[in-house]
Amino acid sequence: MIGDLQVMIVDDNPDICTAIEAVLEDEPWTIRTASGGEECIKNLEDGFSGLILLDIMMPDLNGWETIREIVKRDLYHRIVICMLTAQDNPDEGMLGIEQYVSDYITKPIIPDLLIELVNLWMMSIPDN
Repeated sequence: MIGDLQVMIVDDNPDICTAIEAVLEDEPWTIRTASGGEECIKNLEDGFSGLILLDIMMPDLNGWETIREIVKRDLYHRIVICMLTAQDNPDEGMLGIEQYVSDYITKPIIPDLLIELVNLWMMSIPDN
């Protein structure tokens, strides 16, 4: 079951997506990117399962709005969501959806730490 799991990087900045892809390229996980919340949700509707590295500050749907939409559409099964942000602390946008956020990773990202966290969270993906 674990072999079909993937990592989805959701960030409106293509340079961030490329940098994270480069850090994770030698890991055994398939990497997908999404340029925003709507594309993330589409991937979930198409059957994505795995870890979502979700930026908070994005145009259109920000990270918090994306999570609320994921919950509203009942798409939160077989995923783990880790927030990516340049902020030091979670903000009030997280209120009410804390249970859907597994980690809070600050930018700039430390490559070795990111690999360690991705591997840790990938092992915790629920089977259903």
